Amino acid sequence: MFILHMVDTTVKKLKTQAANILTIANMSFGGASVMATLEGYYSYAVLFIFIAALLDRYDGKVARKLQQESELGKQLDSMSDVISFGIAPALLMYEVVLHDFSTVGMFMTVLYIVCGALRLARFNVSEANGYFTGLPITAAGSVLTFTFFFINFANPVFYMFLTPILALLMISTFTMKKV
Repeated sequence: MFILHMVDTTVKKLKTQAANILTIANMSFGGASVMATLEGYYSYAVLFIFIAALLDRYDGKVARKLQQESELGKQLDSMSDVISFGIAPALLMYEVVLHDFSTVGMFMTVLYIVCGALRLARFNVSEANGYFTGLPITAAGSVLTFTFFFINFANPVFYMFLTPILALLMISTFTMKKV
């Protein structure tokens, strides 16, 4: 009887934390991407960002499905997203192409990260109305990361335009319906 009670209690605790576990896994893959980039393992960095995106896709769905949405979960998700889709893709692109542009490349990298953080902060204080305002950081980070596959074919100047365009789209005021 005691073992059944322990199992039941453990299952209940896991249920209440399932979404947060997915969010922490997302953040962990974002952090792993940063470390892979710093070590020069760019393909792994890309893979880790895409795994983080997959996890990010489901953490909110799991929270709603299990009726476990919380303010803590919302804030944790934003902290995770700024790492996985702000810092990780920006650092990856800085290391593989933007550093060639010296201070301007560094500025574009920081601009992208700052705009991503602003986008997330604005999202956290706005009312959920079925629409996103500005490009979600997950989409921006995924697009920036996806362009890694074209590094050998694209002119490096392309990244000097893409990075600030994505940054400005994140803080823009256009709206998109949530899917």
